[in-house]
Amino acid sequence: MAISFDGQVAIVTGAGGGLGRAYALDLAKRGAQVVVNDLGGDPRGEGANAAPAQKVVDEIKAAGGEAVPNYDSVASYEGGFNIVKTAMDAYGRVDVIICNAGILRDIALHNMSEDDWDSVFAVHIKGSFTVLRAAWPIFRQQSYGRVILTSSSSGIWGQFGQSNYGAAKTAMLGFMNVLKQEGAKYNVMVNTIAPVAGTRLTQSVMPQEMVDRLKPEHVVPAVTYLVSNENTDSGLVIEAGAGNYNRAVMVKGPGLRPGLEDLKDAEWVQENWAGITSLDGAIPMWNAQTTLADFEAQKTKGS
Repeated sequence: MAISFDGQVAIVTGAGGGLGRAYALDLAKRGAQVVVNDLGGDPRGEGANAAPAQKVVDEIKAAGGEAVPNYDSVASYEGGFNIVKTAMDAYGRVDVIICNAGILRDIALHNMSEDDWDSVFAVHIKGSFTVLRAAWPIFRQQSYGRVILTSSSSGIWGQFGQSNYGAAKTAMLGFMNVLKQEGAKYNVMVNTIAPVAGTRLTQSVMPQEMVDRLKPEHVVPAVTYLVSNENTDSGLVIEAGAGNYNRAVMVKGPGLRPGLEDLKDAEWVQENWAGITSLDGAIPMWNAQTTLADFEAQKTKGS
């Protein structure tokens, strides 16, 4: 079945180039009216330029689609609300939000400044919060919403020199795990993409040959599906790029259940470390309550 966004309105942040541009073009091609947001700063998040967002809007219109630009920074509370206001003023609704805006301040921890840390968190995690905070009441009222958050292999697996970026991208998973629960009652599906693509943002950390080969368009199909009304999954992390698509998941190992009868000491942990850290039979957990219920179930079995 062909995936269509006819009658829907999508917001894509950081859509002036790279992945965001590719998402916006595909959504518009499939019938969505698109708000193309981009501050137009450099990869470090400095400066501003209206040209990138406007250029993508012009591309969409030239292809017969509908789009409007927005130049606000996602890093401010006011900016997030203005982005959603742009959609409401232009089209009267919001159905899809792709939180794609990002910057890089790569530097080893011992050389990292407070501004390097704060700036990355402000754009990535706060920038996702500001836009979704503005849109969430709309999603609840209309009982519909599709959201993509953006993580990274640096957030899931770690990358040298990216403690700020990796921590922000890991925070995205915690944000998703809460929103998937808060949105479930209202048909709001929240998922996370961990893309691998050569873009203006990643060209400083990838060889040029890799940048040229890893096209953003290879990530687009997964994102387009996840924000469509055909998708009813929420709380998934999907890695996509370079011709690969897979789910990444945090799991809980079976561990050891010695019970509460005797207080264990560090030596007991040392002796049983292999069993504690084993992932044989590991399973994912839906939320923190699921984990607590698992603890309680094991306690009951042991009593």
